[in-house]
Amino acid sequence: MNQHTILRLREIVGQDQVTTVPEELACYSYDGTGQEYPPAAVVFPGSTEEICRIMQLASATPFPVVPRGAGTGMTGGALPVASGLVMVMGRLNRILEIDRDNQIAVVEPGVITGDLRKEAGRHGLYYPPDPASLEFCTMGGNVAECAGGPSAVKYGVTRDYVLGLEAVLPDGRIIHTGVRTAKGVVGYDLTRLLVGSEGTLAVITQITVKLLPAPEARTTLLVLCRGMVEATSLVATILAHHTPCTLEYMDRTALAIVRDKLPFPLPEEGGALLLIELDGQRDAVSLATRQLTEFLQTQPGIIQSRAAESADEAHQLWAARRAISPSAFSLKPHKMSEDVVVPRSRLPQLVSCTEALSRDLGVVIFTFGHAGDGNIHVNIMLDRNVPQEVRQANTAKQLLFEEVLRLGGTLSGEHGVGLTKAAYLPMELDQPTLTLMRQIKNLFDPHNILNPGKIFPPQALREKNI
Repeated sequence: MNQHTILRLREIVGQDQVTTVPEELACYSYDGTGQEYPPAAVVFPGSTEEICRIMQLASATPFPVVPRGAGTGMTGGALPVASGLVMVMGRLNRILEIDRDNQIAVVEPGVITGDLRKEAGRHGLYYPPDPASLEFCTMGGNVAECAGGPSAVKYGVTRDYVLGLEAVLPDGRIIHTGVRTAKGVVGYDLTRLLVGSEGTLAVITQITVKLLPAPEARTTLLVLCRGMVEATSLVATILAHHTPCTLEYMDRTALAIVRDKLPFPLPEEGGALLLIELDGQRDAVSLATRQLTEFLQTQPGIIQSRAAESADEAHQLWAARRAISPSAFSLKPHKMSEDVVVPRSRLPQLVSCTEALSRDLGVVIFTFGHAGDGNIHVNIMLDRNVPQEVRQANTAKQLLFEEVLRLGGTLSGEHGVGLTKAAYLPMELDQPTLTLMRQIKNLFDPHNILNPGKIFPPQALREKNI
């Protein structure tokens, strides 16, 4: 990007809304993967019209554009691997509408997910998707990655709530997809196509989501089990008889690194933990809690089960759960965070595989996550400055993916493909499917300027797996 291009960008968004200062560029060169790719410039647009003009300039010049939310992604989706321009969406942060009668909200992409949940709650409504980073991740990033979270076992993921989108194409044209109604089947479902497209097809500028009535009550239960297999075997059994809104899992290591954050001490012999939440009408939750508690008393392999005695205790339990990922760096300075999914009944085989990989390869691996929908976060810990650890970690990742697919699973449940999984796409998708996906990308973005190097990276980038 030359100085003339920078000048044109300043004319579009204002002098203070573009930066090329190296120290400021560094703040937008990384995401949750820990990798760094400095951009040539960063722009902070304040409207859809400004984004249109930026994309028109990018298409005519051309130069790469990478849309960015809060940079919390775990697969490199917001990394400017081809340099170019990072487009930070933080100024588009308004909740434009809460329609209580029709139970919908209209928001800009820079809205913090937790802020939407709080505002919906003031209207007696509820936005269920709850990624671990909900207090600072953005709705635009959630839509781009199709984020999930603990509540997905009952309520589903982001795509289940997005009704419609406004988006800017790589050449600057604006499109509107979807509806504001409960039903709508006019034309192709472009909304679903854009949700989870990781910023490779269009820049999302407005999001219409459905909301639900807020649950009256919640109960949180903790179930401490003897080991990983006992805990994961219990998941399918619980779901055959009960419908929790969350059913989370932690292995021994995950539990150990957040033990000091729990509201009460647990027996040291516990080898894995399930965190279960029930929600709904007050009387129904009370009945379901009693039934689940009685059911758990009949199950083998359980050391202890108890309900949170207060809202504060429940909050501390969930705070500990959300602290697992950042606390992992007490084990090693770097990690690969994989969000694989298998059928729930095959969770015991998955966690047994991770134990075997850790033992056989001498790699620190621990697991936690959304056991209720089979989505387990497998964390492979390493020091990237030690070549042997890098090699062993990559081997563990490859073997993990092979086992996940053998079990009938998928390589990503909510983090997306981005940069870190791109080289592994042919393991899951056949060649005709990959070809069709590339054709869709080329149709939307014939000059490959929008978030290049993601999902379908150039060969040189495929070598960099970590």
